[in-house]
Amino acid sequence: MSIWGFEAIGTRWEIVADEPLPASELVAVTAVIARFDAEWSRFRADSVVSRLRAHGGAVPAPEDATVMLELYRELSTATGGAVNPLIGAGLEALGYDADFTLHPGEPQAAPRDWERMLRLTSSELTLREPATIDIGALGKGRLVDLVAETLATVPGRLIVDAGGDLRVRGGSARVGLEHPYDPTSAIGVVEVADRALCASAVNRRAWGDGLHHVLDARTGRPVRTWAATWAIADDAMHADAIATALFFDGGAELAARWGVDWVRMSTDGRAEWSHGFDGELFGTEPAP
Repeated sequence: MSIWGFEAIGTRWEIVADEPLPASELVAVTAVIARFDAEWSRFRADSVVSRLRAHGGAVPAPEDATVMLELYRELSTATGGAVNPLIGAGLEALGYDADFTLHPGEPQAAPRDWERMLRLTSSELTLREPATIDIGALGKGRLVDLVAETLATVPGRLIVDAGGDLRVRGGSARVGLEHPYDPTSAIGVVEVADRALCASAVNRRAWGDGLHHVLDARTGRPVRTWAATWAIADDAMHADAIATALFFDGGAELAARWGVDWVRMSTDGRAEWSHGFDGELFGTEPAP
């Protein structure tokens, strides 16, 4: 077994394969991640997102814009506007900005009319006025899928793991569901076979009292009801999207429509899960 570990997009990656990856595959993966980061990172001054934040206007459409924005429309509709790709300014207002100031100001809701402001054609992505795009609801999952697709010819079992958001091909992996309040323990385990698992939790990217990266776009405030979510889908982008949607009303219904299995844990320690989830949970009470 070969494990290639590296840092990218602010998280630790591990790519597990039966045999060491050829140098050409390593170069290809590095190029895919670099391209995605240069287009979508709000932490880079030279990214496409940063150019739009400063001036608005039109830019050549990034490769992944169509598939990601289509999913955002479904997420936004299902959650009553709680998920919104223009939530970036809300994160910055609370201190989660490009300089990582972590000094919170007043909460800032995302523009409710984001579909009017952010328009896409076959050739251009247009932001009608300056705003901050943040694709955190599904972007890492999309990148996990792109890396897995880049390694499509690698034989045997392959695991692409980006900080716990992972996709397994050609076999299975037993994955622990990390307890959101105790990273040394798990609330359960699940076998992921030729699918993807993504998670989100309020203890990840958290700062200050009650401040974390999962915001309700309608208010700009961090969510309070759910502490952690896990979603299992055929691809990582849909798993990542549902892991976000599950923090809000409508998320479970969207998961059912997409055929995604899931678990979520409330801030008072109770668990809720989908009918199709076939993992094992430890010491958690069902949510009412």
